[in-house]
Amino acid sequence: MDDVKSALQRLNLNLIPQAWVDAVWELEFTEKTPLDDTIEEELSSNGHPAFKTLFQGLLNYAADKEAGCSGPSQSVWAILGESGVSVKSLLAVLSFFVLTGKAKMATVSQRVTGLYAASVYILLLGVPGSIANKVFHEVLLDTCSDLSSHCWPQDSGKKRKKDVLKSSQMEGKRSKPPRKDAQEMEVDEANEEEEEEELHFSGQDLMRIRGAVVVLIQSLLRLLQTFPLKDRQQSVSNCTQIFRKLLYFEPVIGDLNFADVQDIQELKSVPQMAFYGLKLLCSPKHGDQKESLRRVLHQLLYVILMMNKGNGGKPTLLVPSHSILGTRDHALNFVCHLVDDLKEPARPLLHILLQHLCFQMVEKSEFRSHGAQAVGVLTSRMTNTDYSLFIKWLFNFSRHSKMVHRLFSVDVVMVLLEQPERRPEEGEDPELACFLQQKYLIQDLLFARRMDESPTVQGHALSCLARCLELPSFNVTQAVHSLFSATGTQTVFDSDVTGETLSTQNTQKTYGTLPFRTVEFSNADNSGDDAKENVALLLRRVKDSKTNVRKSALQALVGLLKHGVIPMSWENLETLSERCRDPAVSVKKKALQCVGELLSAKPESSVVQKAWLHGVVPAVVDSENSVQDKALEALEQVLLSQVKPYSADRHLDAGQRLAWDLLFLMCDGCQNLSRYFSRAFSIWSKQNKFTQMFFTNLISHTEAEHAAGAWLLLSKVAASSPKLPFGKVLDAWDIMVNSKDVNMTTCCHILSVVGDIAAQLNEDTKQRIVADLMSWLKTFTLSLELISAAVETLFQLGRCEDIKQTQEFLKRHCGELVSICESYLANIMLSEDGAQNLNEELMIKHLHTLGVASLQCPAEVGKRTVLLVESILTTRGDNLAECQMELPASLPLSQFRANSLPTRVRAHGVITLGKLCLQHDNLVQKYLPVFARELEIGTEVAVRNNVVVVMCDLCVRYTNIVDHYIPNISACLQDREAVIREQTLIMLTNLLQEEFVKWKGSLFFHFMVTLVDPVPAIARLCEYCLLHLLLKKNPEMFSQHFIECIFYFNSYSQHKTYNKFSQSEREKIQFSLKGDQFIEKRFWIYRFLLQHFTDAQRFNISNKINQTVLAYFADEELPLDADGAGILSETFKILSLKEMKLQAVSSQARGAAGEDVEEENMPNMAKAVLQAAQKKVVSQVQKKAFIENTVPLIISLKILLEQKRSPVLRDLMAYLQVTMQDYRHEVKEFFSGDEQLAAEVEFALKTAEKESEMREQMESCSLVSGVQPPNAQASVQGSPVRSKPLMPFTFNTPQPPRPNSKPTRVPLTDWHERKAPKEVPATVLSKSVSLEGTVITRGAVIDRAISTPKGVNINLTFEEGLSAIFSEQGTGASEDSSLLHVCSNEPQAPGLRRWNVQSPLRQKKRLSRV
Repeated sequence: MDDVKSALQRLNLNLIPQAWVDAVWELEFTEKTPLDDTIEEELSSNGHPAFKTLFQGLLNYAADKEAGCSGPSQSVWAILGESGVSVKSLLAVLSFFVLTGKAKMATVSQRVTGLYAASVYILLLGVPGSIANKVFHEVLLDTCSDLSSHCWPQDSGKKRKKDVLKSSQMEGKRSKPPRKDAQEMEVDEANEEEEEEELHFSGQDLMRIRGAVVVLIQSLLRLLQTFPLKDRQQSVSNCTQIFRKLLYFEPVIGDLNFADVQDIQELKSVPQMAFYGLKLLCSPKHGDQKESLRRVLHQLLYVILMMNKGNGGKPTLLVPSHSILGTRDHALNFVCHLVDDLKEPARPLLHILLQHLCFQMVEKSEFRSHGAQAVGVLTSRMTNTDYSLFIKWLFNFSRHSKMVHRLFSVDVVMVLLEQPERRPEEGEDPELACFLQQKYLIQDLLFARRMDESPTVQGHALSCLARCLELPSFNVTQAVHSLFSATGTQTVFDSDVTGETLSTQNTQKTYGTLPFRTVEFSNADNSGDDAKENVALLLRRVKDSKTNVRKSALQALVGLLKHGVIPMSWENLETLSERCRDPAVSVKKKALQCVGELLSAKPESSVVQKAWLHGVVPAVVDSENSVQDKALEALEQVLLSQVKPYSADRHLDAGQRLAWDLLFLMCDGCQNLSRYFSRAFSIWSKQNKFTQMFFTNLISHTEAEHAAGAWLLLSKVAASSPKLPFGKVLDAWDIMVNSKDVNMTTCCHILSVVGDIAAQLNEDTKQRIVADLMSWLKTFTLSLELISAAVETLFQLGRCEDIKQTQEFLKRHCGELVSICESYLANIMLSEDGAQNLNEELMIKHLHTLGVASLQCPAEVGKRTVLLVESILTTRGDNLAECQMELPASLPLSQFRANSLPTRVRAHGVITLGKLCLQHDNLVQKYLPVFARELEIGTEVAVRNNVVVVMCDLCVRYTNIVDHYIPNISACLQDREAVIREQTLIMLTNLLQEEFVKWKGSLFFHFMVTLVDPVPAIARLCEYCLLHLLLKKNPEMFSQHFIECIFYFNSYSQHKTYNKFSQSEREKIQFSLKGDQFIEKRFWIYRFLLQHFTDAQRFNISNKINQTVLAYFADEELPLDADGAGILSETFKILSLKEMKLQAVSSQARGAAGEDVEEENMPNMAKAVLQAAQKKVVSQVQKKAFIENTVPLIISLKILLEQKRSPVLRDLMAYLQVTMQDYRHEVKEFFSGDEQLAAEVEFALKTAEKESEMREQMESCSLVSGVQPPNAQASVQGSPVRSKPLMPFTFNTPQPPRPNSKPTRVPLTDWHERKAPKEVPATVLSKSVSLEGTVITRGAVIDRAISTPKGVNINLTFEEGLSAIFSEQGTGASEDSSLLHVCSNEPQAPGLRRWNVQSPLRQKKRLSRV
């Protein structure tokens, strides 16, 4: 004990004034009391060595006591007495140095001295007799224990701030920090600079401080080993927080051992000491072990969540660096160690820890991923019973109102599925056994989220469903198969459940998977129907309105197809390839990736190859360059890179076989993709992708079995080769000419190659090929495609630099073909029995040859040729002999005489006549009236279809002449034949894109009527053409025609401006949507237009409606007759549409309900502030315009309508009711000029509110009274329930949420999936949606539905230990368990007073009886 005495002498504590000591104790060690400078200087000079010596002496004394050494040993308290040092003085001096080292500006020496002073105090506290000598002081103990966090530099100043991740996703919106003025900012900056200067320590300084920190922590651990804190729970709580902060003190390399140690010196790192301290705090000597463990787990919760939790306020996210992740892993291992060590006391607290991990999770994907992994590690330490209870809780958690909770539940499920499936053990509750199955996790938790109201959760659930098939677990694969395959479901039932369980589970049905029909309860196996509906639902999700849902659904669909869960049918694959043309660029890229994955997994499947071609090849002409590049990269990798030298002795590898199979499909079943394919080769040609080696390799394949694909490639690249080895090309030509069985497509490709290499051939070879071609064409045995290709090749062979020589060549050869065709037609048409002995195919080939040849030599086409073709359409052979009379231009082709020629011949005759007209403008003017009349009264579909094609082709060359007949063409949009409507739509869209046709007359309104075409495919095609092709070219197109749509569709022509263009009576009848029977179609069009307005267009159209419609009726320029009243009524209904509201001020612009600010792609703070300011400005402008422009008109119209007693008054009031919802408290201000109208509007608003409350109460009815285990209920895809906020400072089971009456939002499909309102009325959709989430359970006939008025405070009385939603116990087995007792805390309102009123008539009757 000599060290203790010498240390006390060096401190010279006798010189300390008693008054200063009393002042320190009076302040209870909370503040540093100033000391005399002389005394302070002397203490500072001797403090560090004295405290170090004193610490070592106390440490030796404690070691001797612990070892039980015998011999005379003087106590510490006796030494203090002998030295004349009072305990109060010693503690005051110790606190002085502790508070000095705690200061931010403390030097290294002051920090080290303070740490040793704190260690001395803690050792003194552990000496027997410390309580009797009043050494224990709670404030001083807490200050000394926490001194390390203040002395270690990294825990202060700006360096600490760098470890905090700014996040707006903790609990909704971030609070805006208070604004600082210039002086405060300057002071802050100066302080930060000073701190940076002072906080710069050398490595040696840091090692000194760390050594002192280790001494302090070891002293605290020794104290916890010997000194009980059972009655000092606040100190225990503070120690817990201190140890939690010390976990981040320094990184630890390798794993930590949490076993008990004999000597504290064995603990090498500070985090290891901190974990040991936390373990010591869990011992019974420091209080109730359960409460201590709860406190420790509560602190470790934030370590696992990677959050920084201070003494108050919300936790902040830490940057997930390597050291932070390492600390998190050590904390997880420590919790597992505690659970394994303490066992029974830790089980319920582990459950609570897991609940809080889930509840306090944030939306950031990285944190969710690590959090889910933590849940997986902790659940692995659970018993089967605890695990089942947690899964049951997780099921309810997955239906929480907060989107991030539902999102995290999906992550947790995926981690749990990676663990081996648990098997029930003997003696366990059979009702909990179902929660152990991985099938339950997939079907009831994961797959149920496909119907979530949040697109983010939907998409995440679908993408995770695809990942399930990649897991090695056979049970997981079976569970996914059972969802989409009827046979897979049966397999699972046979292998995993008994017959009794099978009959129980087969009764589980939900409205989310059942069609809208009567629900019957039976034990029949309906898994096949469910599987089909699940597949149909997934296909609908692929076309969802939300981008991320479509992307995730694509991933899920590919996973199911790759693993054979759903059939590789063309219907499924077509849906996949269609998404390669999705409006969203990210979806297109995802679809291209998915079809590529599927092709790699199933390269032998021809239907997959076809889907890949239909998805990738058209993408080369995409408007987005990045999509083009991705498609070209895929084509180059799969096709071009596989063109290698061919040898009959060598087998093709898998990549080569796939490439030639794809090229064969291009030749055989996908010829319509040739145009896109050619575009790809033109791009590659500019990039010099084709080398001479490539051409050599390609030609080597022209004699192989897959020669068709090789010729296809050659036809695309031959024009890019300056010198192609044409020897094999000529050999192939000779074989083709002499062969009788050659594929037509291959022949066309060879002809194309011959034409491309024509410039390289000598004259003799050219003449030989020309002779072959002419002899071939004169046989008229070729197909129509070959005839066109042969004539084109003929032109290529005859083309030269001298134009006259080229014309002479074409005149000689093509003119000969025209003469032969003319002779053949004359023999048929001029002979009496020519039509009877007609060879239809030969006639068509002559007509086609005449058409394509006449384009090359128009001068050789005479009047007789034209009249012969005309006679095919009109059968006026008697006029042809004389060649005198001409076809009257005012009559249609079908009106001259009954034509005996087949329809196919006449249809080809129209095409040929159109080709003749292309070269002669006089023929155009002659035959256009005939074509137009044929469109009106013709009966043959093929003829009228070709007339549309010819007239649109003529419009390109003779725009001004054909422009007059555009209304005749657009009238075909309402043709009785769907094929003609579709053809007309495509042709007119092309003309509008190239601006050969303008939006004049009734053309726009004809397109609008096509939007509600009875054929959904045509309606979707029209939407695509309008939105993605035409609207981009003319963004004002919709707003310019909107008001006129009202008058046009109602056939109202009394307005002096609108609906004044000329149109025939037939056209008016065809496109009229007048009447109540078409009101749904009209409003579907109005909504479609409004949904694609900008806010500026909505604002302007509202003002324009006021000026051109409402003002005209208010001024009585338009009469309020039956038609006028209908226009005015429809105008008010349009103004009441939600699509008419400005998005900037509409509450619906926030997005889906229930997601608040937690949706992905959330704007940053600056953008949110800008949007708020913009909303305020726009709202003020809209309000001013409404008061100045609309209100006076409304008042005038109301007076007028009241005078006329018009029923339109109801629509006016309904419009005001909708509009004034946003100005609920400003009604009197708006209508100050008409107090009666203001009163009526207020009454209407109050009535609407009451009706809305009533509807909410009706919708709040539920078919079930609580959540039951899955053996008695089906998967619930209901709307997430809204819960009460979790208390921030408690670590108990999260509070039970109250049921939410909101129905589930079923995501709308995109515009391509929307049907005409005639087929699916909006009312039906809204009613069907309200049934989503309703569950029919076994025994539901005895369940009761409750409906409680809004605003009533309710107490729900349950059995003990049962919570409303997050229940951990099952319901009772008695029949009364289905009853839910509802008690209101509010006093019951008194009944209505009964009025004593009697009818005078009854009084008279009573008097008469008397």
